[in-house]
Amino acid sequence: MPGSTVCMPKLRPAFPDQSPFSMKEKSTATAQHAANLVKKKMELVEENQRLKAERETQRREDQLRDSLSELQKLKEETANYAKEAERWKVERNTLQNQSEQLEKHLKVAKQEVQAMRGQLKKKEKQVDKLLDSAVAERFCRLAERVDSLRGLRERNPGNTDSDSLTESINVVINNSISAPVAMEKLESAWRDYSLAQEKLKACQTKEQLGDLIDNRNKVRGVLAATVESFLQETKCLPVRQRMDKLKEVSSSLTAVFGPASMEGDVGEQAFEQYYQWRTQRSRLTSSVRDGTDKALKALCTWSENVGKFFCLSAKTVVGVNDIVDGVNELLKQAEINVAKELDSPLSVGEQNNHETKVVSNAFHKVMQHIQSEQSLLSDIMEKYLLNTKFKGEMLQWQNASPTPDSLFSVKKRIRSLRAQLRWRQVEEASLEEAEDFDLTEILKKKEEIAETRNTLFQEIGQERKEYMKLSALAEGCCPELPLLYPEADIHSHMSSGGLVVKSLDRNMFDAEPMKELSGRRPLVCTEFQGQRVILKGYTVNEEAEARVLERTTQFHRTRTQRESQTDTGILPLLALFFGKSDPLAYVMVPYFPNGSLWAVQAAKPLTATETVKVMRGVARGLRALHAAGVTHASLNPNNIFVLHRHQGMVGDYDFIKTPVQRAMDSGMVAGSISLVAPELCQTQGTPPTPACDMYSYGCLLFWLHAPGFNGDLDSGRLALDISGVKLEARLQALLSKLLVCVGRLTAAETLAEDYFLSDQ
Repeated sequence: MPGSTVCMPKLRPAFPDQSPFSMKEKSTATAQHAANLVKKKMELVEENQRLKAERETQRREDQLRDSLSELQKLKEETANYAKEAERWKVERNTLQNQSEQLEKHLKVAKQEVQAMRGQLKKKEKQVDKLLDSAVAERFCRLAERVDSLRGLRERNPGNTDSDSLTESINVVINNSISAPVAMEKLESAWRDYSLAQEKLKACQTKEQLGDLIDNRNKVRGVLAATVESFLQETKCLPVRQRMDKLKEVSSSLTAVFGPASMEGDVGEQAFEQYYQWRTQRSRLTSSVRDGTDKALKALCTWSENVGKFFCLSAKTVVGVNDIVDGVNELLKQAEINVAKELDSPLSVGEQNNHETKVVSNAFHKVMQHIQSEQSLLSDIMEKYLLNTKFKGEMLQWQNASPTPDSLFSVKKRIRSLRAQLRWRQVEEASLEEAEDFDLTEILKKKEEIAETRNTLFQEIGQERKEYMKLSALAEGCCPELPLLYPEADIHSHMSSGGLVVKSLDRNMFDAEPMKELSGRRPLVCTEFQGQRVILKGYTVNEEAEARVLERTTQFHRTRTQRESQTDTGILPLLALFFGKSDPLAYVMVPYFPNGSLWAVQAAKPLTATETVKVMRGVARGLRALHAAGVTHASLNPNNIFVLHRHQGMVGDYDFIKTPVQRAMDSGMVAGSISLVAPELCQTQGTPPTPACDMYSYGCLLFWLHAPGFNGDLDSGRLALDISGVKLEARLQALLSKLLVCVGRLTAAETLAEDYFLSDQ
């Protein structure tokens, strides 16, 4: 300080390094000790703070836990309160609904009470009226019931179901027609005659033929006498009238009782039980009606007495007691009897189970009698017609046996015409080869040839008719004809079903070769009896000739044996003949220009509707072939023919080839689709079956609807997948049953499918 004598302290060195070493060490130690103390103090402070923080955290956690526990309790209490409130709400709603229902019930009860009060008032008024007019009301009620009973008796005067059944039983039992006495003898005579005819048919030598013919004629004489007796006896029977009557009775009973079951026998006692029940029922009905009539008659007597008593203009002996005493009893008895008859099951036609069974048994018994007699009468009528026809045939050949003289005459004319035709053909050839060519003469000769040919064909037609007559006689009353006249060759005509025509020859025809269709066999087109035909030539030896004859006859009979030949679905075979100057067999079939299915599809494809009609005809043809045991095995577009775009026919197959050869032929394709069944491809040499035909049929049907299909149908799977092609549902369903390896439809089942039934 200013003025002080104290010396100023010595200043520190500017740099620590300039201080003395001892002081430097002392200050360093002191600083470290102070630093350690500060550090420990800081650690203690931090530890203290940490402990405080932990205690604070623990306290807060405890508080939080307590708060959570309290909160949970509050939630539970709240939930309980909510449940309790909901229950109270439900109970309140229930009580409210019950209260509303009670109010409604109370309201309804009040309305009912009011209504009952109104009804009681009305009833009181009615009772008052009844009390005022009790007798009138009673008579009125009785009169109404009597009127109802009168109507019931008028509607049911005894014409009940049982009455009609009784009448029918009487008609059936009492007026029945028995079999003619000669009928049993007739059957025996026919058996002997048939046996004699069978022996004639089985005869192979002429030496035995004479005795067999004599025996047959003797038996036929006995049969003729028996037939005459049977016919005379049958003429006296009212068979037709009886059949009409039985039909009328059967129809009336069926209308009343329904259709009768002819299974089982109801027993011989059915009619007796029915008559017993009928008698008992009639007795009970009479008893009830008599009681009613008696009670009403007594009431009528009382009424007459009342009329006499109240008539003041006439004297009467009727007293008061006569009209008062017993009137209530008379009314009561009349009411009881009338009510009894009205409510009686006898009056209303009711029956219990036993009575129903008795009536049902009688009904079935009488229907069995009707059916039995109708069967007998039908048999009598059938035998009458058959024996009438036999009598006519027998009378025709009674004096002279049938001979093939007419046939021989026709054959003679045919031989003459054939010679004329050959000579004129030679003359024509000479004129054409002459140096001085005369066209007019050639044309004239051609006309003569055509005329001769037509006359020849007409005579051949007449020859076939004569053969048909002789064949019918040989199959009927004269089986000896083929053996008596072997030169007539009746047996050949019969064995082929009239298909073989030996008088025909290839040289007779003015034929045009069909080169476009003659790749496998020679085909020529010509005219026969006014019809364009095709001649299919088959090269044959003796063995092949027999096979062709057998197979063509089988195919031909399949069509001719059908009931209706107009729509059999099979191409007709017109004739079969064997060449006399060449080793060929010729099959004659109708000519349909561009009529094959292949040609039709190439020119103008069938529409969907036309396809259904055409393929229905093809299915019918397959059905006929398969029913005759024939497998076509060559069903392809060239062997199916279409007439007028709506009629389909199965064509003939190659009669030289076996079914196995036909089935594996290279022509069994339609577009890119193979028509060979998978089972035939899997096992070579397996004989084709009708199922193989149906597979080919299904492929053709698919090809007609999908001509551009390039897939492979022959996959060998159990069910072929054609789902990629859009087809109509019914067609898809049909193809799914045809294009399978197992369980294909038959031709008959195919025709019953919806695809073919939809357009009918």
